[in-house]
Amino acid sequence: MEKKKILIIEDDKAISRVLELKLQSAGFLIEAVYDGRAALEAIAHDGYAAILLDLILPDVDGFKVLETFRSKDTVTPIVVLSNLQQEEDRKRVEQFGVSGYYVKSQTSLQQITEFLTSLLA
Repeated sequence: MEKKKILIIEDDKAISRVLELKLQSAGFLIEAVYDGRAALEAIAHDGYAAILLDLILPDVDGFKVLETFRSKDTVTPIVVLSNLQQEEDRKRVEQFGVSGYYVKSQTSLQQITEFLTSLLA
């Protein structure tokens, strides 16, 4: 069975690396980018089974990445993993049909892994 590829868009390289290792151990192929511009380039050129998106990014923020991607693709699941906890931020991304919204400080790697595994099953 072919491994499913997940794009991690996260500017904190330590968090990105831990997510990458955890998801690889769960059987996923992982690509990681660290800013919004690189994210837009990655999603324009490759098909992903899912995208894990931080909202606070250098160059182009995650809101703009989400908006741009959704204007072209409406089916790829996008899971937001952010430090933003405000209800207006959650509502702002939910209008783009995100599959999940997790606050980093309140979410374990295991929860993210289990959610993505069930989402892509």
